Amino acid sequence: MAHSALRLRPATADLVLAGAVTAGLVALDLLFATLRTAGFHGDAFAMLAFGGLSLAATTRMPMFTAVIVGATTPLYYMLGPVDGAWGWLAFLVGIFRLAAAGQRFAAVSGTAVALLLFTAGEVFGPFNLGRALSLIAWILVVVSAGEITRNRRAYLREVEHRAAEAERTREEEARRRATEERLRIARELHDVLAHQISLINVQAGAALHRRDPEQAYAALDAIKHASKDTLRELRSTLGVLRQVDAADEAAPVAPAPSLERIGELVRHTGQAGLPVRLTVEGDPVPLPAKTDLAGYRIVQEALTNTLRHAADAQASVLVRYDPDGVAVWIDDNGPASPDAPPADGNGLRGMRERAAAAGGELTAGPRPGGGFAVRARLPLDAGPAHGPATGPHP
Repeated sequence: MAHSALRLRPATADLVLAGAVTAGLVALDLLFATLRTAGFHGDAFAMLAFGGLSLAATTRMPMFTAVIVGATTPLYYMLGPVDGAWGWLAFLVGIFRLAAAGQRFAAVSGTAVALLLFTAGEVFGPFNLGRALSLIAWILVVVSAGEITRNRRAYLREVEHRAAEAERTREEEARRRATEERLRIARELHDVLAHQISLINVQAGAALHRRDPEQAYAALDAIKHASKDTLRELRSTLGVLRQVDAADEAAPVAPAPSLERIGELVRHTGQAGLPVRLTVEGDPVPLPAKTDLAGYRIVQEALTNTLRHAADAQASVLVRYDPDGVAVWIDDNGPASPDAPPADGNGLRGMRERAAAAGGELTAGPRPGGGFAVRARLPLDAGPAHGPATGPHP
C-alpha cells in the first residue's frame, strides 16, 4: 500500500526523470569541458541538453522522444571533439523506458535513427570497426533490457490478475455454498416443523371435541410423542447451525429419516386422523443418503399438505424401486378447494428443490375430479434429472 502511494503518475515521472538526467548531463559536460584541450563546444552541449529535456515527453509523445534522443546522441559526438560515456545517458534512459512501456515502434525508430547517424559518421569520418561493433552491441543491450522489463511487468500483472480472479472465485464459491446450506436448513426446518405441528394441531382439535376421556387421552399422548419428535429434530438441526462438537451432544436416539422408515411416518399420520395406504413395489435398493432423505421428506411434506388442506380426505403412498432409482407417488382424494396448496408455496418449492438436489424431478398438481397428486423420480446417481416417474396408479 505504501509502495502504491509513493508511485508517481507517468507524466510526473517523465518530468522528474528529464530534470534529473538533464541536470546530470549538463553538470558532467561543464565539469569535463575544463579538462578538454579543445574547450567548450556549444553545439554539442545543446544536443546533450536537448536530448535530456526530450525525456519529459516520453509518455505523451513517445515518437518525439525516440527521434530526439536517437538523433541528439550521435550528433553530440559528431559536433565536437568530446569524449565520455555520459553522452549516452539520455538515449539509454529514453529507449529503455519506451521498450519497457511497450512502445516498440518508437523504441525501434529511435534506435534506427541513432544507427543511421552513427553509420553516416563512420562512413564520412574515420572508420573504426571496434567502435562500430561496440555501438551496435550497446544499442541491442538497451532494447533487450527494455523488452525484458516489459515482459516481466506483463507477467507480474497477469499473476496479480489471476490471484484476484482466484480470490473472487473463492468468495463466490463460499457464498454459493453458504446459500445452499441456508436453503437446505430452511427445507429441513420447514419439513420437520410443518409436519409435526400439523399433527399436533389435528390431535389437539380432536382432543378438544372428544367427550370420551380415553379418546382424549390418546390424542394427548399422540401430541406428546409428536412434540418430543419435533424437539429432537429441531435440536439436531440447531446443533448443525451452531456447529457443536459431536462429543458435546448426546448420540442420536433415533435413526435418520429414510424411505425404510416410511411405514412409521404413515402410521403417525394415520394416528393424526388421515388414513394412508402404503404400497411398496420392487426390491429395495441401497440409495444415496441425499436421495433417501429427499424421498422421505417429499412423502412427509405431501402428507402434511393433505392434513392441512384436506383433513377429511384419504391418501395413498406408492414407493416403487427399480435398478435405476426410486419413484414416489402421493395421492389424496380431497375435494378441490381454495385452500389447496398453491403451486409456488414453500412446501412444494422445497419438494422440488429436494428432488433436483438428488438429481431427480418432481411434479405436483390437482387431480382430475378432485384431490392432489405428487410425482417424484429420484435416480441412484446424481446426474441430470431423469424423465417423469411412471408406474401404476396406487
